[in-house]
Amino acid sequence: MGFARTCSVALVGVEGVLVEVQAGLEPGIAAFTLVGLPDKSLQESRDRVRSAVVNSGAEWPQKKLTVGLSPASVPKGGSGFDLAVACAVLGAAERIDPRQIADLVMIGELGLDGRVRPVRGVLPAVLAAADAGYRQVVVAEQTAAEASLVPEVSVLGVRSLRQLIAVLSDEPVPEEEPIEDGRPDPTLAGLSVAGAGIGTGVLCGVGAALHVPDLAEVAGQHLARKALEVAAAGGHHLYLKGPPGAGKTMLAERLPGLLPPLTSQEALEVTAVHSVAGVLPPGKPLVHAPPYCAPHHSATMAALVGGGNGLPRPGAVSLAHRGVLFLDEAPEFSGRALDALRQPLESGHVVVARSAGMMQMPARFLLAMAANPCPCGRHSQLGEECECSPTAIRRYQARLSGPLLDRVDLRVRVEAVTRAELTGRDGAAENTETVAARVREARERAAARYRATPWSTNGEMPGHELRSRWHPLPGALKEAERDMECGLLTARGLDRVLRVAWTVADLAGHDRPDAEDVAQALHLRTGFTRGVPAEAGAR
Repeated sequence: MGFARTCSVALVGVEGVLVEVQAGLEPGIAAFTLVGLPDKSLQESRDRVRSAVVNSGAEWPQKKLTVGLSPASVPKGGSGFDLAVACAVLGAAERIDPRQIADLVMIGELGLDGRVRPVRGVLPAVLAAADAGYRQVVVAEQTAAEASLVPEVSVLGVRSLRQLIAVLSDEPVPEEEPIEDGRPDPTLAGLSVAGAGIGTGVLCGVGAALHVPDLAEVAGQHLARKALEVAAAGGHHLYLKGPPGAGKTMLAERLPGLLPPLTSQEALEVTAVHSVAGVLPPGKPLVHAPPYCAPHHSATMAALVGGGNGLPRPGAVSLAHRGVLFLDEAPEFSGRALDALRQPLESGHVVVARSAGMMQMPARFLLAMAANPCPCGRHSQLGEECECSPTAIRRYQARLSGPLLDRVDLRVRVEAVTRAELTGRDGAAENTETVAARVREARERAAARYRATPWSTNGEMPGHELRSRWHPLPGALKEAERDMECGLLTARGLDRVLRVAWTVADLAGHDRPDAEDVAQALHLRTGFTRGVPAEAGAR
């Protein structure tokens, strides 16, 4: 009986599980049986692999063939197992040496002509292989750059199965005809999901035509601009409320540009999620800029937090990991979908449980919400007549639950822009580069302060840590404590005011927050002026 084994990786959410692909040949009627909890697309690999092997010049074994995927209890799907199945079969048939493939991890789909096609999720798959101790992987040539991002792993990119057979058999490697310049490469279709790239990135795209929004294009809105700077510097969630046309969406679109570039570890995390979701920018295997995700208000709870048929897939909160999740017209989202954000806002990850399994996906994002004051948008506007009844206004504003808003550090009212601000040509507005430089300096101060802790930004710090280890100046919290006694602030709200105060102090270069820093933090959270200029932060 011929036997051979090699390895591949099954993706469960955004994490990989190493799978041993075993092939056994025994006398009997020629048949091909695939076992190990495969799904429909994996069951179809039997026909793809047989045709690919024959068209690659190898002989298909005319015996009873059984291919097992172990561990059998893990659900397996997708076409990424084709390459491993084909090599295991050829090893069992002694076309290639079984010892040559025993310590290899193979990830790739096979075409009927034997070409190796790329699949999604190569980076998390190679990361899982490296964690399991494997140091050699074989992938499609188009995803070799993505797989090479994992250190200490040797990557072999191949165009076809016949090339891989030649490499493993120490034979001359045949040349494959390259794709002609100007012609589309049909094999790249497996790297993306149709329609999945919509709304997943303003700063993640590539190309000379990409326009990065600049903060200098926003007229007026001094308080909202200050709130954006504080949100970016401390990782604080933001809620913008104002009439239509005031610039709420413009402000939110410029928030990712204020965030520092991703670190190497953060870039790997973001790239892994985007690779699984099929939204990686073409020709750019590593995402360096913070992502920006803006789902439509008709998005379901599964679209926001993850889900789908079978094993859950990453949702908007995971696509916005280490970046910005913008919910425009936030009250128009369903209440269940909005309340599902409460857990990832606190924990930085989301746990999705389905009948096919339970998994944890990263979701440490910066939430930005925008809303009108009422359904028609003209409530409390001078010279405008609101047509909404008081009941409709209360119902509209109550769609954002108290527990959700309590987790939002900054709540800013965005007033309509005046004609003088809109037509002004004084050039006083700061651009994104200038504000981003201040944000980086503030983050560096916070990171130096928390270098002995697992946290790096003020928005991540637990309240009890701030209260017990880092104290503001004496008497600085008097106004905030009075608001808590009056019921205007919850205990969580007081902690968040303290976090924002530390960020304001970092931006101002203060060693510890003083009363003015806390007053600005209260103003940015509650909207009430407390000894702070009306244009707080205007320069």
